[in-house]
Amino acid sequence: MTSETGFDPTLYARFPTQEPRPPEEEETLRRIWCKPRGLEYLTVVNNNYVGVYYVGIAFLFFLLAGILGLLMRVQLAAPLLDVLPQDTYNQVFTMHGTVMMFLFAVPAVEAAAVLLLPQMLAARDLPFPRLSAYAFWAYAVGGLCFFASLFVGLAPDGGWFMYPPLTSKAFSPGINTDFWLLGIGFIEISAIAGAIEIIVGVLRTRAPGMTLDKMPIFAWAMLVFAVMIIIAFPSVILATLLLEIERAFNWPFFESARGGDPLLWQHLFWFFGHPEVYIIFLPAAGMMSMIVPVVARTELVGYRLIVLAMLATGFISFGVWAHHMFTTGMPPMTTGFFSAASMAVSVPAGIQVFSWIATLATGRPRYNGPGLFVLGSIIIFVTGGLTGVMVALVPFDWQVHDTYFIVAHFHYVLIGGMVFPLFAAFYHWVPMISRRALSERLARWVFGLMFLGMNIAFMPMHLTGFMGMPRRVYTYLPEHGWDLPNLISTIGAFMFAVGVLLFVIDLLRNFRLSPSGGNAGNVHGAGTLEWLPTKLYSARSIPIVHSREPLWNDPALADDVAQGRYFLPGSATGLRETMVTSPLRAEPQYLQVMPTPSAWPLAAAVFTAGFFLSLTVQAYAFGFASAILAVMAMLRWLWDTDRRLPMERVDIGAGIQVPTYVTGPSSLGWWATVTLLVVLGMMFAMALFGLAYLRSNQPDFWSAPPSLLAGLPTLALHGAALALAVATRRLLRIGAGWASGALVGAVACGALALALDNGQWMATGLHPQMSGQAAIVYAIQLLQGCTFAVGGLMAGYCAARVLRGLVSVPANTTVDVCALFIGFAAAEGLVGSVFSRLIGAG
Repeated sequence: MTSETGFDPTLYARFPTQEPRPPEEEETLRRIWCKPRGLEYLTVVNNNYVGVYYVGIAFLFFLLAGILGLLMRVQLAAPLLDVLPQDTYNQVFTMHGTVMMFLFAVPAVEAAAVLLLPQMLAARDLPFPRLSAYAFWAYAVGGLCFFASLFVGLAPDGGWFMYPPLTSKAFSPGINTDFWLLGIGFIEISAIAGAIEIIVGVLRTRAPGMTLDKMPIFAWAMLVFAVMIIIAFPSVILATLLLEIERAFNWPFFESARGGDPLLWQHLFWFFGHPEVYIIFLPAAGMMSMIVPVVARTELVGYRLIVLAMLATGFISFGVWAHHMFTTGMPPMTTGFFSAASMAVSVPAGIQVFSWIATLATGRPRYNGPGLFVLGSIIIFVTGGLTGVMVALVPFDWQVHDTYFIVAHFHYVLIGGMVFPLFAAFYHWVPMISRRALSERLARWVFGLMFLGMNIAFMPMHLTGFMGMPRRVYTYLPEHGWDLPNLISTIGAFMFAVGVLLFVIDLLRNFRLSPSGGNAGNVHGAGTLEWLPTKLYSARSIPIVHSREPLWNDPALADDVAQGRYFLPGSATGLRETMVTSPLRAEPQYLQVMPTPSAWPLAAAVFTAGFFLSLTVQAYAFGFASAILAVMAMLRWLWDTDRRLPMERVDIGAGIQVPTYVTGPSSLGWWATVTLLVVLGMMFAMALFGLAYLRSNQPDFWSAPPSLLAGLPTLALHGAALALAVATRRLLRIGAGWASGALVGAVACGALALALDNGQWMATGLHPQMSGQAAIVYAIQLLQGCTFAVGGLMAGYCAARVLRGLVSVPANTTVDVCALFIGFAAAEGLVGSVFSRLIGAG
């Protein structure tokens, strides 16, 4: 009986093979996946190294943001202190929140995914290692440059949410706000690149037999996390783009006097901002669901319920964003809907908490380092969840909105739901990559100081919130009675910091990176695949998975894998490679050749950072040059990919053969492109939402748009572009030149359509500075133009490969990907042209 890929599952019976594989094959793997030397550490793409770099930089930002938090607590320890001047305090609290949310929380869990997922899935690496390296370097370079703005007095000072009109040019004339807008937009690109890697990796590179029902909970959590990122993050990227355009070119998106609306920013920001809480929580919950069974020494209770709860959390979280806006005067029906959704989202979180408690209750828990932080996480997170249900009630929220009660609430949720699970993960997984485990004796001190310090710091803030202390004040008068609670909070913050300091000392004493083997080993007795003996190439062979806890259910599995008795015991092609499996049942589908270390991802990240920083300081010539260099570096790293091997099929073990090249929906490139198009589609959809929102809220500033009849030539050209893109694959069967010509023609048609559309809107007398309507219409056209510009680069890239004879016929992955992208650009143009006219006409 065959299944979704035509693979015969009875072939699994050939494994484990009877004889161990010869040592020469393992030596070949060592040579291919060699250890870097000297400056090669900057060019590595292996998840073993990139993941450690990623986690290290994320933890550094946690420490830096924590230091900023301590400065704030010192300033607020007593009334009328002058430790930080008002302007400096505004910069410090803005950077504290921004760094914690954008530079620590999301990157930290993405870093954990890069480090852990290949081992958990028994893959050689994630599917696009150079993309992972680019995501890391973009994050590291951009984040450090962004943080450095604090030392030159140019750090943003409008809060981590950057509400207009406070951040408009009129009230924030300096470039402090621009650092936030461009810096965060750039860093979010890194997050989206990581999300694409995670989605494709989890769905397509799992070990054979690891069906969705046998997938580790952390992999499920990261899959939901990544899907939420590609849906939520485009909204904040669009918002930052619109506000930066308003500041730079005077397009009034958020200026109510000219038909904009500052509440549009809040809708766009919180559509990202509240799912962001669950984007952070779900991976941490996934870590908890991996650690709790090991602590309890029993299988996780309610695996399927937890998976459903994660899916439900991801879905419901997109219906709660406006509960941050209850005090803005929304209609009662709207506030009722968002209030109900805000309470409903606590149900799936509760399911996960009860599962952890049930697992601990039915097992024999060991309260070692991971166990203590697991217990602390449950207590603190539940406390934060209870106050979250309180603020979901509209009358209560009116009373405590923008007070220190809210500060206490979200710190309980974030520290209990993310920071404590992350520390549990450190103690649990450090032995996987280090020659020595962390100290259990110090772990108790670290936990005690952090747990007590956290509660002493933030519990009194509930009281100061009830007493009326507003958020974001830099000092206060003594007669308010806030001095004692604030002093207690400051003492607690320093207790927490001492606990973190002890952890850093423990890391320095015991952490010794060992990605090439010789680690501390499975000291906790876990049952999942990341605890297989590994080298730089991950496990020696890729096993068949029959259960959720393979090492518990098959004690001989680790030895069989180490002796090469499963899939890919050596290199079938003589190159780096991993096995691609089907998305549902994880059946072997084909062999993916992996890229080698390269300096181009680093160069692309540095030049991309240079481009964004140049825009910030208005050095446009340098920015233009940086953009060209960044694009050239990206194209260069892609140039070596997508080449057919001489062998069409190879043996991956026990006589089973798979292809070395596929095209269309089977290829990883196709999956990555579709994921990217979801990102672009969400960004475009939010721009259309902005158009509809301004049309309904500011009708007095609306002018008649061009008619649909006048736009028929535009629609016809977009239709022609779409038809050419769709026909590309068929034209490739005739010849590579025909396919390349179709792509170039599609881009030309799309560009001409955009030019016609722009001319028709200009003919109505509208210009972008005139009103919110004009600004958003031209912003939509700008998005379309950027999409077609990228499509033009892709068409040119295809043409260059055709000229070099690198495009294979009758099918080629590069051509498929480019046609898919350009077809999307044409469809986007059609929708945008029709929608802007219909909405404008009312």
